[in-house]
Amino acid sequence: MHRNSIPFDTFSVLFTLKSCTQLKNHAIIQHLHAHVIKLGFCSHVFVATSLLHAYVVVSFVDACLLFDEIPEKNTVTWNTMIAGFSRSGDVERARLVFEEMPLRDVASWSAMIAAYVNNGKHECGLSLFRDMVMDEGLKPDQVSAGSVLSGCAHLGSLGLLVGKSVHGFMAKNGWELNVEIGTILVDMYAKCGFLKGAAQVFELMQERNVMTWTALICGSAQHGYSEAALSLFEMMQKASVRANELTFTGVLSACVHTGLPRIHHYGCMVDLYGKAGLLEEAYEVIMKMSLEPNVVIWTAFLSACKEHKQFEMAERVVEQVMKMVKPENDGGVYSLLSNLYALGGKWDDAEKVRNLMNNQRVRKVGASSVK
Repeated sequence: MHRNSIPFDTFSVLFTLKSCTQLKNHAIIQHLHAHVIKLGFCSHVFVATSLLHAYVVVSFVDACLLFDEIPEKNTVTWNTMIAGFSRSGDVERARLVFEEMPLRDVASWSAMIAAYVNNGKHECGLSLFRDMVMDEGLKPDQVSAGSVLSGCAHLGSLGLLVGKSVHGFMAKNGWELNVEIGTILVDMYAKCGFLKGAAQVFELMQERNVMTWTALICGSAQHGYSEAALSLFEMMQKASVRANELTFTGVLSACVHTGLPRIHHYGCMVDLYGKAGLLEEAYEVIMKMSLEPNVVIWTAFLSACKEHKQFEMAERVVEQVMKMVKPENDGGVYSLLSNLYALGGKWDDAEKVRNLMNNQRVRKVGASSVK
């Protein structure tokens, strides 16, 4: 538009600012800011607020300067600054902005509650939530309810009491138990030790994601229900939900308490780290295993080395693999080794592995991985 001398209007500026905010490009945002000033749009509250939000993401110092310059601020402008101070960890200044607001809506209260909870001031978040509901007579929305439930998760019996009350409000008002709210409830109940409540919410959910499963697994492991945690992990695998690092932290915690670190759990961890490109971490898991690595472990690791073109990492384990795995039994592993040698430019070694496979009449099969 600029190159073709097409004039900017407020709508084009707003859409451009939204795109630049997603890119998190400070220089482009400053360039746009200059155009906003040149075009005389600074007094346009929606443009100014959108620009403020962009600066909050990339440069909070610039955001503070702009906030002071905005002549007319709407509620969204104030809420954006509360979120900005929260993001920078300055909860006290966020509260000052909150107190200075001429008008507050539910989003304003939600932003301030979230600021407290996200910065570890959980009791302050609960106290402010009570003020919002009891003193102001405002009904919580999903954002404020989610924030206060996250805070409840860290406050034991007090948190459980408030959390149950918020959950009751949701049920009474017919709130949909979507994956976001459901997961927060499961996490809150699990961390507070009310595993029965966590399991009930979990069962009622129509949709669950990896965080839902992880919340219940970690909560079960944390409160000594190790077998339940391991059983949930098995169910999670059968449901084709891919675990993350936090899931495995909970699973291994459960394994430690039961004395049952199974080969399958180690295999999943190696596979998880490998697919994420964290080959060093995957290697450390193998080296620290209390069990002897099997073909599943080696296949997961070598497949990751091949996928991420990390021949040097594969070289660390080649000798161990060839001692342990026989080509006539596990041709897939040897096929991987041959490909990795070729990847590393070691054609003679690649040919030796192929000849070994041919001499043993090994059928070349695709490498399996942990699902």
